[in-house]
Amino acid sequence: MTLEVRALTPEEWPALVELFGEQGARSGCWCMYFRIGSAYRRRSSAVNKAAFHEVVRQGPPPGLLAFDGDRAVGWCQVTPRSLLPWLDHTWRLKPVDDMPVWSISCFYIRIGYRRRGVTGALIQAALDLARQAGAPALEAYPLDGRLSPSATSTGYATTFARAGFQEVARRSPERPIMRYVF
Repeated sequence: MTLEVRALTPEEWPALVELFGEQGARSGCWCMYFRIGSAYRRRSSAVNKAAFHEVVRQGPPPGLLAFDGDRAVGWCQVTPRSLLPWLDHTWRLKPVDDMPVWSISCFYIRIGYRRRGVTGALIQAALDLARQAGAPALEAYPLDGRLSPSATSTGYATTFARAGFQEVARRSPERPIMRYVF
């Protein structure tokens, strides 16, 4: 499989909608959780979709799509941490320091494409995007699969370690904060 990774621009919006489906990938979130917290659950999927569509329209691109040919097969939200204020409200994900990092906050990989390198390709593209934007570092909040075998929309620590990320904090046993410093 040859993947092409592209930024989520307004032109690519239909591909994200097709990937996420009617409900918005995970319970109607539409990647709003780290923007507004659990309030996304009190809103309809359509409201969250419209809010995230507005984020895409306003720019800059809030993340990356991986394509296998013309079909979107993976998504990664990657953006300055300052645009994801709910990270600061989550005790285990509070800032490690004052560095103005970028964050990879979530993934969504199409069924049938999981465990085929899509997450790794998205991480590499996220590193390139953050580096080109002048970010001093890129952070992620994966699960430690040795301690929490559940499926996750944040990826696994081992995948980030293979990409060169280092653990910089761990406030709960199963969720390290990992960082790649440029």
